[in-house]
Amino acid sequence: MPLFLLTLAAGATADRCDRRTIMLACTAVEIACALLLAVLALHPGPSLIPIFLIAGVFGASRAFLSPAGAALGPMLVPRELLPLAISTNSLGDQASSMIGPWIGGALCAVSPALAYTGSAVLYAIAACALLFMRANTRPEFQPGSRLEQIRAGIAYVWTNKIVLGALSLDLFAVLLGGATALLPVFASDILKVGADGFGVLRSGPAAGAALMAFALSRRPLQRNAGRWMFGGVAVFGVATLVFAVSRSIILSFVALAVLGAADMISVYVRQSLVQIVTPDHMRGRVSAVSGLFIGASAELGEFETGVVARLLGPVGAAIFGGVGSLVVTGAWSRMFPSLRQASLLHGLEAVSEDAKLINCPP
Repeated sequence: MPLFLLTLAAGATADRCDRRTIMLACTAVEIACALLLAVLALHPGPSLIPIFLIAGVFGASRAFLSPAGAALGPMLVPRELLPLAISTNSLGDQASSMIGPWIGGALCAVSPALAYTGSAVLYAIAACALLFMRANTRPEFQPGSRLEQIRAGIAYVWTNKIVLGALSLDLFAVLLGGATALLPVFASDILKVGADGFGVLRSGPAAGAALMAFALSRRPLQRNAGRWMFGGVAVFGVATLVFAVSRSIILSFVALAVLGAADMISVYVRQSLVQIVTPDHMRGRVSAVSGLFIGASAELGEFETGVVARLLGPVGAAIFGGVGSLVVTGAWSRMFPSLRQASLLHGLEAVSEDAKLINCPP
C-alpha cells in the first residue's frame, strides 16, 4: 500500500534531490526495519501490529528507493554503455533471486532472527557501496512545485509513444500471463510432483532469466530493440501455452525457463529504451511510473489468474494467459508502430519520430 500511495511523490523527489542521498537514507531505514524484525523474531509470541507497522515503513522506504536507484544508473555510466550496465544489473538481480531465498531459508532453519540480522548486514554492505560513489548524483534543478512536476512526469509518459508503449506492453503481458501463480496447483494436481517438484518448477523462470541476462551482458542488443521486445512477449505467450498443456515436469521446466528468458528480453529492452529516451531530469518520475506499472501488473496478474482459474480451472487459466499475451503483442504492434521501429540500443537514440520530438541528446 505505501508503494502505490507514495510512488509518484517518490519519483518527483528523485528528480529534485541527490539520488545517492535518497538511496542512503532509504537503506538506513531498511537496516532499522530488518533489525527490529530480528528483535521481534526473538519474542515467543510477537503481536502482528508491530510487524505490519514495520512492513509499512519498509514499503514506504522501498517506494523512494526504487525510482532513485533506477534513475541513478545513467548518471554513473556513459550512454553507450547503458544497455550493458542494465543487462549486468539484471544478471545480478536474477542471481540474487535464486541465491537469496536459499541463504534465507538456511539461516531461518537456525533462527529467523539470524536471517533478519543477515539481511541487515547485507543492507549495510550496500550502504557502504553507496558511500564509495564519487559521481555527481544530483539531477539538474527543475522549477515548479512537486505537484507540477508529478503532472509533468505523467504527461511525458502519456505523450511519448515509445515510453507508454513499452510500459503498457509489459504491464498487460504480465497481467495476463501469470503462469507462475499457478505453480503450486500444477505441481500438486496436474503434474503430481509434490513439494520437491514445485521447487524445481519455481526455479525454472529464474534460471532462464539468469541465462538470458548473462547472454545479454556479453552481447547487448544494438539494433531492432522494439522487434526484440515484441518477440520476447510473443515467446512468453507461447511458452505459457506449452506449460499449460504439458504433463511432463521436464517439458514444463523447459517451458518455464524459456518463459523467464523471454521475459528478461522484454524487461531488458523496456529498461534500456525508457532510460535512453527519457531526459535525465525526468528519469525519476518516469522510473516511478514504470515501477508502479510493473508492481500493479504483478499483483493484479496473480489476482486475475486466480479468478480465471476459479472459472476455467488451472489449465484453462494458463491457456487464457498465453493467448492473452499473444493478443496483446499483436494489438500493441499495431497501436505503437514507433515502439516496433525503435532501434539502436547501443546508446544514441531510439529511431522513431517520437524520439526526435523530445530533444534526446546524442
